[in-house]
Amino acid sequence: MKACTREAAIAMTAVSTAVALAACGADAGNDADGKKAPSIGVLLPDATTARWETQDRPLLEKKIAELCAACTVEHANAKNDVAIQQEQMDSMITRGVDAIVLVAVDARSLGTTVGRAAEANIPVIAYDRLAEGPIAGYVSFDGEEVGRLQGRALLAAMEAQVSGDQIVMMNGDPSDPNAVSFKKGALSVLQGKVKIGKEYDTLQWRTETANMNMSGAIAALGTGDIDGVYAANDGLAAGSITALKANKVDPLPPVTGQDAELGAVRRIVGGDQYMTVYKPFRPEASAGAALAVAAARGESLAELATGQVQTRDGEEAPAVMLRPVSVTLDNIDDTLVKDGVYTVQQICTPRLGAACDEAGLT
Repeated sequence: MKACTREAAIAMTAVSTAVALAACGADAGNDADGKKAPSIGVLLPDATTARWETQDRPLLEKKIAELCAACTVEHANAKNDVAIQQEQMDSMITRGVDAIVLVAVDARSLGTTVGRAAEANIPVIAYDRLAEGPIAGYVSFDGEEVGRLQGRALLAAMEAQVSGDQIVMMNGDPSDPNAVSFKKGALSVLQGKVKIGKEYDTLQWRTETANMNMSGAIAALGTGDIDGVYAANDGLAAGSITALKANKVDPLPPVTGQDAELGAVRRIVGGDQYMTVYKPFRPEASAGAALAVAAARGESLAELATGQVQTRDGEEAPAVMLRPVSVTLDNIDDTLVKDGVYTVQQICTPRLGAACDEAGLT
């Protein structure tokens, strides 16, 4: 579907890559050629990870509206259920949306459905996770770099000098290609530097599963023999920390995380979690919205892409790859607060008042 011409520019900053696209005017409900204005589906994987509904969805919807005032957005959340997401995809294909932004619950299982969308001439933009099948474009962060940031931070916190230091690895869901990349990046840093006492893959990234697995690791390794915890995201960090506390592990070992959830930032201030990885949501959503609007209008995505990604079937798709940022107590103010993700007032609850003062969060 064609619409009015617009200009695009991809701006790089020192912290992250932002995609900016100039919006163009359109008649309400219609494109410039008089046809029905594009509709864009946004399919999210779950409500377990806070970012999808609190950050990505509103940012995507806002940016799509800026770029295409007449565009409509149809949203659905799969609640961590592959079958539900397949049904949601099929429903959007039947309704004839013009493009789909997809965060796949299970990348492999959604491949066939992505293929059906392509057969119906509906381009699919894989968002944050690389879905299988003939995707039209991809927006995400360098997953291996996320793992490397986590691994380096964990070694720094442990002051690991010899391979005798022992960690527990709480990896994400192996059906998520990102989890595979995080693990690969982390191992590239950790192997040979620490001993991996226990390692778990966490289906559906469930916090309660991480809690159960950490309790098992403590029973197997002992309360005094866990020197660090590699947790692939903040939900797994939360489950691990709860188990460590319940089993009277004191002092707590350094624990990594990812997604910069508010609860994780508060745990960092309070000393329970060592770090998280901040993946700036705004530039990712801007890039996803830009690709989706261009795809819905039938325009080339090549000029918006910063590179290409190779899919499992060997094909290449235009991609925008962004840089993640490691966040510890020392740079919360210069990253999350500076970028407007959270205010100091949101982070510094009364219980954390003294810790915030000590950290200079005032």
